[in-house]
Formats: sequence, structure tokens, C-alpha cells
Amino acid sequence: MNFFSAAPLTETAAGPVRGYHDRGLDIFKGIPYGRARRFHAPEPVSPWKEPLDATSYGCVCPLLSMDRPAGELRVPHRYWVQDEDCLNLNLWTPGCDGGKRPVLVWLHGGGYFAGSSIEQVAYEGENMARLGDCVVVSINHRLNILGYLDLSEFGPEYENSGNAGGDDIILALRWVRENIAAFGGDPECVTVFGQSGGGAKVTTLLQSPAADGLYHRGVIMSGVIGPVLADAGGSARECAEVMMAGLGLKKVQEMEEVPYARLAEAYNRVSPALKAQGKSVGCAPCPNRFYLGDPMTNGSGFRPGTVKVPLLVGTVYAEFLGFRSGAAAPGPGDPEAALLPLFHRAYPGRRDGDLLALDTVFRAPSIRYIRQRAEAGGAVYSYFFEQDFPLEGGAVAWHCADIPFFFHNAELVPVCHFPGAAALEERIFRTLMDFARTGAPGWTASTPEEEYTMRFGPDSHLSVNYDHALIEALEPMTMARMQRMQGQIQH
Repeated sequence: MNFFSAAPLTETAAGPVRGYHDRGLDIFKGIPYGRARRFHAPEPVSPWKEPLDATSYGCVCPLLSMDRPAGELRVPHRYWVQDEDCLNLNLWTPGCDGGKRPVLVWLHGGGYFAGSSIEQVAYEGENMARLGDCVVVSINHRLNILGYLDLSEFGPEYENSGNAGGDDIILALRWVRENIAAFGGDPECVTVFGQSGGGAKVTTLLQSPAADGLYHRGVIMSGVIGPVLADAGGSARECAEVMMAGLGLKKVQEMEEVPYARLAEAYNRVSPALKAQGKSVGCAPCPNRFYLGDPMTNGSGFRPGTVKVPLLVGTVYAEFLGFRSGAAAPGPGDPEAALLPLFHRAYPGRRDGDLLALDTVFRAPSIRYIRQRAEAGGAVYSYFFEQDFPLEGGAVAWHCADIPFFFHNAELVPVCHFPGAAALEERIFRTLMDFARTGAPGWTASTPEEEYTMRFGPDSHLSVNYDHALIEALEPMTMARMQRMQGQIQH
């Protein structure tokens, strides 16, 4: 097949783009949606006249350190060219035909400091677009100190530098609103969804007035993380000044021209000590008039303007603890041993040792987020992914383990090739598609008193408040559990 001869040519507000056609899909990669000077707000791209080649992924945001492949059986990765000119998006559609299909915009994980739109193999949008008859968009945006370093005390030109990465996401959503109809999508049916840091970015959009009206539903996958991804604590002026001193600079504007490698080196050299002193070092959203802060901690709660946006919020069984296989069961002297009866009521049939792997870092704040969102009047739906995997004698679900199932990409991840995986994948995928189309996943919304949680696993079913007492009792023991598990694995 000659891909280019069948290549779709589509007009955007900035100019024509040419992608390629493959197995019933029109695919576009690396479409620029904006340009930005370092530390400044992004702007739309300058128009072009000749068709733009959109058959290759664009550059991804530079990272603060080199990626080191590890844990690829659990989370297969891809690595790509890095450059600050990284404001681009990828798009999969069944046809550039004017059809009004639901649009799903993927926000990648990696906190606010790492990751990319193509970092994980499971991020591919082909199966989702083809099997879900929808338009899938994934975006790159600025990260770490490029996207989240508050320099506002240096002057009004840097007023929102602490949320430049968030501004990039908002600009990408504006691109979607302006252009998606030409790609067969409905600009009035846009779902933003993301996992880990990507899920947290959904929560920041809800608190960012400039994003209002650009999306209509939100999916937060392991993205309510409490202090792990807390807002930046104040101005990063001191961090910038120490960096400037180390770089031999006199004005903050000079930091805009320093080669990124030198800038990252300076940051990595000074930030640990400053962070240990409780000083702000960026790499997280900065509360201000553009971003009103985490609703759980900012005192004002959820913004009334977005409280009616339906949300699907969930976590997986072990999250970070899922990367530490092989923990022994709690012994008679361990405080968790007293919780075993409570654990087996919530999880009948599980091994005693699975208690130590049960996550509270994500699950506990998610319970609170769902409750408070419901109290504010929002339609919020809960899920929990508890599927075990045939790895190392049986592994509980780790952070990112649910991504292939939501994308219908289990075929791309070998550890997902187990009996029953196809049925589970279909159920989770159809849940996401139903939610994207209607704002409801097929079960009861949670209330302030009752959390209706769909438990995805070998026997998917709905439970109500099934683990609340256990999580409340287990949460204070989290750090001790993590340290004990690490010791068991090392010895």
C-alpha cells in the first residue's frame, strides 16, 4: 500500500496538514499547536501555506536527567528526540469527514516534570479511535522548570511562568476546539483524560478559569496523589537567584538564552538543598489568579464553574508498591497484622501478603476527592483496578497497569496476555467510551455518604464503601510498609 498516495490532506486554522491513512484511520503526528519563548506564555503558531508533513512524531520536552530503562515488562517505554520546540500534538481519527465523533485528549504522566505523549507503548491511539469510533489526541507540552518555575517576582512578563505548561495544555485544547471538526470530531464533546501526572493535570484544568468550556468530561487515573504532586509552595525566586549565581548571570532574562543542558545542570545542583529547606523549586503548578490551586487544600474548594463537569476517578491496587514484588505476609509483631480481618472482608480470597502491597498514597486522597466533589454537587464516578498479572509468580496491579486496558492496547503489552484479559479490556474500554459519549460510565454516581466503586478485575463488580475503614486504618502505616517491603526485597 502506498501510504502517501492515500494521505489525508486537511485544512487547519494555521494551514493544511498531510498525514497518512492506515487500516481505516487517518493519522496525523507532530502537528504544531503553538510556540513559546522560555518561561513565557505560549502563542498560536504562525500560519503556513504549503501542506505540512504530519507523518512523524514531534519533539518532546527536554527532561532534567537522562531516562534509564527499567521495569519494561511492567511498563514498556519509548524514547524520543527532545527539544524545547515541543508544543505539538498527535491525532487519530476514523475519517476527516465532518462526522461529530467524541474527542478524547490524552495528558501524559510523569508528574509535571517528565514523560511525553509517546513515552509509553500503550499510549498509541489507533485502537481507541478505530474500535471506539472516536477522535484521539495526545499532546506534548513544557515540563519541569520550562513549564513550572514561578518567576513572577521578577516582573509581569513572568506572571504565570509557574504554570506555563498548563497554559500549553489550554492552548492545545483551544486548537482542538477550533480545528477538530475538520478531523471528524465534535468540539462540544471533548473528554480530557490522563494517568498519574496526566490525571493531576486534569485536576489543574478544573481549577484554571481559562480552560472553561474547552472540555466537557474528565477522567483522572491515579491522579489524585495528595502531597506527592502538591502545588508549588510559593515563589521560586530564591531558586532562580542561586541558579543565576552559579551560571554567572545578572538578570533573569539571561536564563532564557542559556543552553538547556546548562540550565538543567544548574537546577539539579541547587534544587535538592533548597527543597530540603522547604523552599519552592518549581516543577509543580503555582496557585495564582490563573490557577486557583488544589481544591483539597486551597480553602475555597472546587470552582463552581466546573463542578458540573462529570468525572471518572480511579486508582489501581498497589500503585507504586506494585513495583516491589515479593513482600512476605505481615507477622505477629507487625501493626498491619491486626488489620487482616478487615482486609479479607474487603478483599476475600487474597493472600495475607497482598495487604502490605495495598496502596493508600493514591486511594486515600481519591476517596476524599470523590467525597468532596460529590458534596459540591458534582457527578463523580469511582473505579478501582485490581487485576493481578502472571509475573514473578503473581503480581498485584502496579502504577500504570490499567493504561493498556483503557486504550484497548493490551495486545501491545506482553504481560497483559493472560486468560481473561480480552474480556476485561473490552469492559474497561467500553466504560471509557460510554463515559466519553454520555458523561456516565454505566453505574451509579457517588454521593457524599456512599462511594459506588466499579472494581475491575477477574470478577468486575460494583461495591459501596467496601474499603473505607481499611484504608483509614492503613493510611498512617504507609511509610513503614514501604520501608519494610523494600527491606524484604533487598534481603
